[in-house]
Amino acid sequence: MNNQASFKLSPYHQLNHEQTLLVQKILNFAVAHIANQSYPAIFTIYGAAGTGKSVVLSALFDQLQKLSRQKSGKLYKTQNYFLVNHPELLKVYKQIAGPIKELYKKNYMRPTSFINQLDKKQSSADIVVIDEAHLLLSQADHYNNFYHDNQLSEIIKRAKIVILVFDETQVLRMKSFWTRERLEAITHQYTHEDYQLQHQFRMMAPDSLVKWFDSFTQGKLMPLTKEMWHNYDFRIFTDAEKMRQEIVKRNQTAGLARILSTSGYPSTLDGGKHYIEEGKFKMPWDQYNYTATPWAEIPETINEVGSIYTCQGFDLNYAGIIIGPPISLVSGTNQLKVDLDKITDIEMFKKRSDLTDPQEKIKYEEKMVMNSLNVLFKRGIYGTYLYAHDPKLREKLAQLFQQTQQK
Repeated sequence: MNNQASFKLSPYHQLNHEQTLLVQKILNFAVAHIANQSYPAIFTIYGAAGTGKSVVLSALFDQLQKLSRQKSGKLYKTQNYFLVNHPELLKVYKQIAGPIKELYKKNYMRPTSFINQLDKKQSSADIVVIDEAHLLLSQADHYNNFYHDNQLSEIIKRAKIVILVFDETQVLRMKSFWTRERLEAITHQYTHEDYQLQHQFRMMAPDSLVKWFDSFTQGKLMPLTKEMWHNYDFRIFTDAEKMRQEIVKRNQTAGLARILSTSGYPSTLDGGKHYIEEGKFKMPWDQYNYTATPWAEIPETINEVGSIYTCQGFDLNYAGIIIGPPISLVSGTNQLKVDLDKITDIEMFKKRSDLTDPQEKIKYEEKMVMNSLNVLFKRGIYGTYLYAHDPKLREKLAQLFQQTQQK
């Protein structure tokens, strides 16, 4: 079993029939608009977590770079870039580029670096591929040297063709606040084409369990049936320490098993360790990763708790997920609620001048909390384990799980 993200996202990773056709469709789109000088033109791929968006982009960019070196082709000498606003994923793409002759690390960048570098050189790009476009900044962020209003708009100004992937249910911060409507208000100003990926590739779980996770993050707890995890290791724990012990066992046998958690526990970007405590369970949050290796591939991180910022976009073999204090069960119902006052991630809710309705703002903030849980839910290829901080939710989940064992 090869657990390296660089292997799973390699452009030589075998694509299925739909993905192969999609890569060719996008190549045709790019060639046509470059040849006809009908640009800017935007191609958007929509798809939930685990539907293979990044694999498609990796294969696509490799083909674009090969074509840029073919003298007889219409993409000859095109200047192309691959952008992702996620430092851990960027490390993976640079790892991939190293040994492949047509791929150069310098062509893989964070969006702000791309914008500022092109402006400094007073140059433009031909084709720009954007992974995780839902992480693009949609307001200025002076701390990260972005002084414009919207990264996507600025990228389009500097490129002829833009190809991006987007998932509204993975929007996690107000400074990267997007809805599909807000995205299309930009992309649909131009010549555009949209494509929807449907099939879940990452998780070996049946569709019924994926739908159960989706219902959970939409605020409703559905019944469980044993068929929901046929050939998939799904478990619910009432003891976080016992869940950790099982994850350690899975890590010893299969590798790439980690504990993950939502916000709601002490967390400050001060370089120190901050702990998540649940009964006998006590582990520190993930530390800032200064290495070139993705967080989950560092052996020592079995002793840390991963966050959305270290695991988004990555596969794990097994994920043990702590559903933190902000998410609880409404007494006497199957409805879930979000307590925004219990969020400890100070980066999540930055002020926005374009959200003036307080109720609308609260609605989107609550959705971001559930989006963060959605990201965690969609990590485990072979298994997902759950533990809930809220006593009522923990009891209800255990009850639902126990009922399936008795049938």
